[in-house]
Order: sequence, then structure tokens, then C-alpha cells
Amino acid sequence: MPSRRAIQKKLRAPEWQVSSFMMDRALEAVVRQISKLDRDHDIPYLAGYSKNGKTIYIDRHMPKSFSFRRRRVKTDRFLILHEAVEKTLMDHLGLRYLHAHQIATRAEQAAVRAAGISWDAYDRFMRMYVKSIGDKRLGKVPRDLDLKPYRDERDNEVLRRIAAALDKGPMRMGFRAYRVRDRRRRPAKKNSTS
Repeated sequence: MPSRRAIQKKLRAPEWQVSSFMMDRALEAVVRQISKLDRDHDIPYLAGYSKNGKTIYIDRHMPKSFSFRRRRVKTDRFLILHEAVEKTLMDHLGLRYLHAHQIATRAEQAAVRAAGISWDAYDRFMRMYVKSIGDKRLGKVPRDLDLKPYRDERDNEVLRRIAAALDKGPMRMGFRAYRVRDRRRRPAKKNSTS
């Protein structure tokens, strides 16, 4: 494998450009590994993935691009990178959602910066849509959406809303919507030994 200096010399470019070039190639490689991108559903927290990891879901209300310094920036590939890294870390290394999410966010941030986009501008744009999508009812949720992130975060409200959306049609095997929907805090039993 050629060294970084060899690549830099061959491309006759500063190291930061080579790094950006390599990050862009890595991003493209990850995006090619995804079998399907689905933008037809309501996805809590903007994006998610199927249980088998072959489908990346991006909320149907999320714009495909935003304007940054007079250019259109397509966002799907950054979201795909985040979700693919997160899912891989959880499934193959056994990381919990919170840890996998932090690493995936750093990978997404590196890809955004390598593309010459301000992370602050990108993050501000994303947060706008996470909030507005989070406030809407979930009416069209994919049946194979991986619910592990919502369970790990103990986001019972989102799980109830997902269950309600899935109740509209037949449930997938192994999903117990009634357990999510009817899970309420029960008062602790008093000790009868006093």
C-alpha cells in the first residue's frame, strides 16, 4: 500500500487535500455497500436502518440537500455513512447505541469537513429537521426498522408511537407492539412483612 507521502507526491496536492480525497473515496465505498436507500417512511430521529442492515431509512420529510456558500450539498451520503457505521459497530462489535452513535457522528463529521462543508452549518440544518420531524406523528413506519437504538435510549414515547403506527397493519414476526404500547409505570409493591 502506498504511503501518504507517495499519494501526495503522485497527486501533487497538499496533505489536507489528499486526506479529503481519501475520505471521499471511503465515503463512496460505504455508500456502495448499502443495498437500498428508502425515503418513503417516517423515521424518528431523522434516519435509521433495517434489522438486517441492508436498508438505510431517511425520513420522507428530510430534504435531500441544503445550500452552503452558494452550492447545493447533498446530505444522503453523510446520513448513510452515519447509519452504516452505527449499525456495524452495534452488530459486529457489540457496542451499545450511545457509544456507536458517538463514533458514527465523528465519522459523519469527518466526511462533512472533508467535503469542504462547515460542520456547524450542516449540524444546524440537520437539527432543524430532527426537531420538526420528531414533533410530527409517526404514520408510516417501516416494519423492519431496527428498534434497538430506541430501546437502548429507553425512549418509550417513540416506541409507543412506532407501535401505534405498526398496529395499523400486520406485525412482523417477533415484534410485540402490545408490550411497548401498554408498558406503564406500575406502583412499587409494598413490603407486607412490616
